[in-house]
Amino acid sequence: MSDLVLFNRDGPVGVITVNNPPVNALSPGVPEGIQEAIRGNQDDDAIDAFVLIGGGRTFIAGADIKEFGKITSGLKERGDGLHPLLGVLEGCRKPVVAAIHGTALGGGLEVAQACHYRVAIAPAKIGQPEVKLGIIPGAGGTQRLPRLAGVAKAAEMCALGEPVSAKIEDGIIDRIVEGKTQGDLLAGAVAFAREVGAQPGSPPRASERTDRLGDEATNAPIFAAIRETVRKKRRGMMAPLKAIEAVEAATRLPFDEGVKREAELFTECLYSGQSKGLIHAFFGEREVRKIPGIPKDAPIFKISKAGIVGAGTMGGGIAMAYLNAGIPVILREATQEALDRGLATIRKNYERSVKRGRFTSEYVEQRLAMLQPRLTFDGFEEVDIVVEAIFENMQPKKDVFAELDKIAKPDAILASNTSTLNIDEIAAVTSRPGQVIGHHFFSPANVMRLLEIVRGKSTSDKVIASSMALAKRLRKVGVLVGNCFGFVGNSMFHAYGREAQFLAEEGAPISAIDAALYDFGIAMGPLATGDLAGLDVGWRIRKGNPQAYPEGARRPLLSDRLCELGRYGQKTGAGYYRYGDNRTRLDDAEVTKMVREIAEEAGIPQREISREEIIERTIYALVNVGARRLEEGMALRPVDIDIIYLNGYGFPAYRGGPMWYADTIGLDKVYSRVSEFHDQHGLWWEPSPLLKQLAAEGTTFSRWAAERAPGG
Repeated sequence: MSDLVLFNRDGPVGVITVNNPPVNALSPGVPEGIQEAIRGNQDDDAIDAFVLIGGGRTFIAGADIKEFGKITSGLKERGDGLHPLLGVLEGCRKPVVAAIHGTALGGGLEVAQACHYRVAIAPAKIGQPEVKLGIIPGAGGTQRLPRLAGVAKAAEMCALGEPVSAKIEDGIIDRIVEGKTQGDLLAGAVAFAREVGAQPGSPPRASERTDRLGDEATNAPIFAAIRETVRKKRRGMMAPLKAIEAVEAATRLPFDEGVKREAELFTECLYSGQSKGLIHAFFGEREVRKIPGIPKDAPIFKISKAGIVGAGTMGGGIAMAYLNAGIPVILREATQEALDRGLATIRKNYERSVKRGRFTSEYVEQRLAMLQPRLTFDGFEEVDIVVEAIFENMQPKKDVFAELDKIAKPDAILASNTSTLNIDEIAAVTSRPGQVIGHHFFSPANVMRLLEIVRGKSTSDKVIASSMALAKRLRKVGVLVGNCFGFVGNSMFHAYGREAQFLAEEGAPISAIDAALYDFGIAMGPLATGDLAGLDVGWRIRKGNPQAYPEGARRPLLSDRLCELGRYGQKTGAGYYRYGDNRTRLDDAEVTKMVREIAEEAGIPQREISREEIIERTIYALVNVGARRLEEGMALRPVDIDIIYLNGYGFPAYRGGPMWYADTIGLDKVYSRVSEFHDQHGLWWEPSPLLKQLAAEGTTFSRWAAERAPGG
């Protein structure tokens, strides 16, 4: 037997331990090792039962996701997958008990379901998260789970992919073992195995059960309800609907036929563009953690306490992110009124989370007890990091950093939450530019996963490494970017929003622009997003940075006109749209009239604009500017841009991000269209040299990045 699977005896119980750290993935050798342990010992009269347990911190993880890419690229046959292993487990003449701690997800849960019994410790989580990779359970998960948990629970778990706590009530777990450690679990699992091993008769097999499958009349409303939930919560995604179809097959077909149908649906999903995009995103989140020149084990600063300057929307959200990570915070504001308002908002946000069941009241009070409000910088000399989160204006930010330079301890990290401003200019007012960095959070900062980490020319490697580690601790996806106007995310978003305005000025209805991009999969259309964020934010940025608009370049006119009229968006009840009760979005005839007037004054011809052009004008603008950020080195890799857009801007994950999406379209086609737009619309559409080069070479952003990578 290989070192990946260990076997030993505990009295009449054979203990099979998977030893494939860190997560006991079902890599080649693991399924074979488990089969060998069962086959080689099931005829031993001294053994009454088996326990299958994971070594280390978790049960068995799913399949190695890299294997899917090998299958779809033709490098490997899919073969029978886990089915031979599951057949051996379920077919064993003696009871096999799956002992679950940590997580049993995907293929791990499918293995557990093929065992005759399942025990777990209370902290364990179980789930079928395959839909998050654009696939469905492919080893009987959609067939055994409804037989154990019932149709409604199985459909929900397979379609939404969220893990659930291990508990007896769901029908999946047979016993909860007292304790919290793997040792506690093993002792309890062996005791349970002794009990069931002493019972006469054949052990129960999930595949043979039908008592929880219901009938067509009972199941019809269940499937209708979960499909409606999927359309809302997993909008545009193919795999969740296929997962429901597979669970439905379990209720209508014999087990073996249901498994065949599951395999057909799995294959459809695996070869889809959506699955490839989601798998790209999965690995992308791991890739962006790798910073050239900074080793994984680089030294970092210890962050035990934070100071935050500014208790507004961003400062309050950032404070919550730190508190939720268990890091005490000093929150400073300039006036008592602003501080009280900020504290009230933080408490209100926490109370909302309690109502939704995300946090307990005790948790919230513990977090708030770690928050120290201040009207001065008292205590900032003790903090390990300061995050400046005041309004987006260079001089006030410089004033704050000059003050912090006098107060903060020498090795404190000084971070700015600026979304556009020059980090080097801010760092220049301090005596320690190596300690200054940009931490660009996204609103609401306590919810949004992206943290754009902006490297200045003097920022030290230790500060960068510490920031990347801190992002993970804050449960953010940290992406390192260079220091240019708008950095990577916003510099691209400015082009996207600008084109949306130009389309409106050329005759596309406001709601049609947003609808086209919403249907494409974007979380919210660009003009509705502007209203949500506040049109005055961009207005101030444009007025403060006239150099961002080269001479002769077309300027968007509509947003400035709206701001001049005090229409800043949702917060004033009107922007591109008018807002009713509960901020209901309504089309506004005044804006339609305003657009016609602006077009007439500026000599902009009005025309019918197709949905296809709306998508190309906005999405290809992202791609073209993204290619420039790559040329300049502001973005390290195309996947960094993709991860920024998936986690900070609502780009649909199943499309993989703007650069991956462009690869799937074909860079020759994208370049051709960008060139047409350049001819039609001028300076803003000058094609990126990198885009032009890759299109001519017939390659992709992904291949270009792979060739440039060390060892590529």
